[in-house]
Amino acid sequence: MHLIIGGAYQGKLDHARKALGVKEDEIYSCTEDGGIDFSFRCVNAVEEFVLGCVRRGDDAAEIFKAHRSEWEDSVLICRDIFCGVVPMGAEMRAWREATGRLCAFLASEAETVTRMFCGIDERLK
Repeated sequence: MHLIIGGAYQGKLDHARKALGVKEDEIYSCTEDGGIDFSFRCVNAVEEFVLGCVRRGDDAAEIFKAHRSEWEDSVLICRDIFCGVVPMGAEMRAWREATGRLCAFLASEAETVTRMFCGIDERLK
């Protein structure tokens, strides 16, 4: 699995397309309703899946662990919401914490971890 992280509009999806050969019809983008489809080669906006989990009281990392065989060859893209200013609202703090915990787990399982900043890729693993 390849994990790509970075802030909003930093080139994460473009990097997946160029460096990893991901095609448009291979991309699933999560929405804040919390849905996810591991049958796609690339799962974008993983943080939105986590937000849905927080709202339902589900543990996103446990869901990923239970479905490991479905995403182990995927490209996973997550917006960095776990750094910077701590949100004031309890739900947003829980979202930030759950996203950070999920990314820590995914990074430990990943073949490669890439951080995108201003369109520049930095390989972390």
